[in-house]
Amino acid sequence: MQRAGATRKIAHLVIATALAWALSTPSPGEHRPADPDEMQIRERPGYEASEEARLPLAFQRQVVFFRTTQPRGTLIIDTPNRFLYLVLANDRALRYGISVGHDCLQWQGLARISRGTEWPDWTPPADVIARDPEFPKFVAGGAGNPLGARVIEIGDNGYRIHGTNQPEVIGHAVSSGCFRLVNTDVIHLYRHAPVGARVLVVQAPEM
Repeated sequence: MQRAGATRKIAHLVIATALAWALSTPSPGEHRPADPDEMQIRERPGYEASEEARLPLAFQRQVVFFRTTQPRGTLIIDTPNRFLYLVLANDRALRYGISVGHDCLQWQGLARISRGTEWPDWTPPADVIARDPEFPKFVAGGAGNPLGARVIEIGDNGYRIHGTNQPEVIGHAVSSGCFRLVNTDVIHLYRHAPVGARVLVVQAPEM
């Protein structure tokens, strides 16, 4: 009986240790939200949110181990896991949580940053106006602008890295191919991503 009890205690300890390890060392896919990956949202011009209170821990800005052949200063966008990495030295990267395009609008490739804008204005595209004729035709730059605090243009293909006034979208597929960060993160990234910096968009993480 004593031996059986000791065996059960050891088994429980092994299980508890395994669970603790799993929780402290999440796999890439574990960062995805539990609710449906595709998130249907409506832009909310004028809406302002407290992003820090809403952003899950996994998607908060942090330095992580990241081994890559890409040079320092490259932005690597890991679409499936909803992360953007700014490559640092010594196998490290600064990781940001992002939202990405809907599955049918995702893309991959290598480009360079072509332009940056602080507190951009926004002219909603025609499809947004078509869905809601009462939608504003122009939104001035500011905390309530759907483009957020900064826009980083990727090449000349119309895709952007930009902020958002809806932090709840981080970790989801919500856009037409652009990548969104909370405003505090896009402001931080903007300072470290000059015009000419490489941007690599991948459909699988490069580790």
